[in-house]
Amino acid sequence: MLNELRKQIDEIDNQLITLLNKRMEVVKKVGEFKNNSNAPIYRPEREKEIIDRLTEISKSQNGLLKREDIEAIFLEIFATSRNLERTERVAFLGPIGTFTHQAAESRFGATGKYLPLLNIEAVFKSVAFKESKYGVVPIENNTEGIVGITLDSLKKYDVKIVNEIYMDIHHSFASMQEDLTKIKKIYSHPQAYNQCKTFLEEHNLIDVEFIPTESTAKAAQMAKEDPTAGAICSHIAAKICKVPLLFEKIEDNQANRTRFIVISDYKTQKSGNDKTSIIAKTSHKTGALFELLKEFKDENINLTKIESRPLKDDTFHSLFYIDFEGHIDDENVKKILNKENITWLGSYVKGE
Repeated sequence: MLNELRKQIDEIDNQLITLLNKRMEVVKKVGEFKNNSNAPIYRPEREKEIIDRLTEISKSQNGLLKREDIEAIFLEIFATSRNLERTERVAFLGPIGTFTHQAAESRFGATGKYLPLLNIEAVFKSVAFKESKYGVVPIENNTEGIVGITLDSLKKYDVKIVNEIYMDIHHSFASMQEDLTKIKKIYSHPQAYNQCKTFLEEHNLIDVEFIPTESTAKAAQMAKEDPTAGAICSHIAAKICKVPLLFEKIEDNQANRTRFIVISDYKTQKSGNDKTSIIAKTSHKTGALFELLKEFKDENINLTKIESRPLKDDTFHSLFYIDFEGHIDDENVKKILNKENITWLGSYVKGE
């Protein structure tokens, strides 16, 4: 019976590879057109359209594949397709094995051309100076708050936000040693270590020597070299370093999420479910912020975030980073953006 089921799977897989090759033949033709017209190859709004359509088809067929399953499969197909059209470099906040690397790989695939950089501003420079086509950086965490250097770099460099990625942040425990009683030290970034205290207590690891590292990716590398050590790291770091995962999702707060942005040098098209980001500078007078926010209300635009940042001069004045629903090509949004005190940072498909 099992052999018969496996035979059926093999036959279906044979059909799948034939259809995927046909898809890639069409993709190459699309790539030729885009290369001739210098059009961007990463189109998140088009990818959303495909996933929406396939999700509805799966629902109509009472299929087992849910939206998240379809996304997991097709985002990798999209990434492979883009690499056939044109290979472009993706810079990210490194080193390899970080959560930002994981976020980048979720959109640009396992075979993407990546450039890990040591800090967030370096990623912005790489995109602004055309060393990389795309950059991936964190912009906010639901427990730690906004990433200030990302907001400052958005103001400083001529780049645009073309997508956002919401990702659950899960810490894992990896080690070459299967017997926890033989683990003599634990490597991790201090922040990750402190977020996993309950797990450490429950598994009698709280009194094991803790050795702080510059990143959780570095922790995985250290655990690879020491058979008596464990690492608190991301699953992608454990995978890259080939350190066996003993436990997944060991963090105290299971609702830990980070929002990442993808930056590049072009404007995305409308998807029908978009978000726009701007930086607004108000005059230093009573009611200035109120007047700005009233403009959004008058145009029936829903704000999703407003964050103040210092102007960084000797005045102690502030700028405001604002996210709101809508796209730069929407008529009501155009009225807001047609102001001297507004800097448009990008319009992009709203993440989930």
